[in-house]
Amino acid sequence: MTQTRDTVLVVDDSPETLGFLTEAMEAEGVIVLVATSGRQALAIAGRITPDVVLMDAMMPEMDGFEACRSLKTMPALAHVPVIFMTGLTETEHIVRGLAAGGVDYLTKPIDLDELRARIRVHLANARASLSAQTALDAAGRHLVALDTDGRIVWATPQAGRLIDDLGIAGAIEAAAANEGGQLELVIPGAPPMLLAPLGSAGPGERLYRLARSATGEADVLKSCFSLTAREAEVLLWIGRGKTNKDIGEILGLSPRTVNKHLEQIYAKLGVENRASAALKAAGALREG
Repeated sequence: MTQTRDTVLVVDDSPETLGFLTEAMEAEGVIVLVATSGRQALAIAGRITPDVVLMDAMMPEMDGFEACRSLKTMPALAHVPVIFMTGLTETEHIVRGLAAGGVDYLTKPIDLDELRARIRVHLANARASLSAQTALDAAGRHLVALDTDGRIVWATPQAGRLIDDLGIAGAIEAAAANEGGQLELVIPGAPPMLLAPLGSAGPGERLYRLARSATGEADVLKSCFSLTAREAEVLLWIGRGKTNKDIGEILGLSPRTVNKHLEQIYAKLGVENRASAALKAAGALREG
């Protein structure tokens, strides 16, 4: 679809549709997240910000219209294009989808060429409409800008919530005042966090990315699913959209060894493919 690794969240209660779209988009190098309900979609999007959402209109409990409206109330997700999918062609459903905040409408069965074209258009439109700090805010990334004394000047919405929830403003300012490269923040009662410098954010401001450390996330997965340390590392990188080749290079493993770890991971998680494994990993990290 593009040369960058776009992330698409597919929301549908049909396993056949999820499998069909996942296979087609992964073949194009797209990172695919899957949800089988509106509530699950909200939970996943709150953890991993997608570039675009493909939303089934009619689902039990929370339908696609309600899920879309909820997504659009979240500042970090309001910019994400939502494309509705449904077998219904009545005008009232098209109107409902657009009124809920959707940008487009596809009728099932999905034509892949049409889907690719519409995703390209809406991604380009969404990105073109954002600028500088607005883009950072809307992207839902955990970014924070500090002044030369290490004081927090501004943060993206998700970073601000994380800082407040963990009470780590003081730890961030103390660590940043020391200058240097990537810093690990160890906060009692909270998971280890990384503060990674990204460069200048403007006159007298430095931009940092705030993230849970890979060590901390792997420990969460290890504990949650009774994995070995290496299996937890492999699952962590699966959740980040890496291919087997990528994981092998990152962890210093052969593709054959990565595959063997995957077999064990699937068995322990009770899943059959990497998309389902990534979904479970995201859920565990969200809860952990």
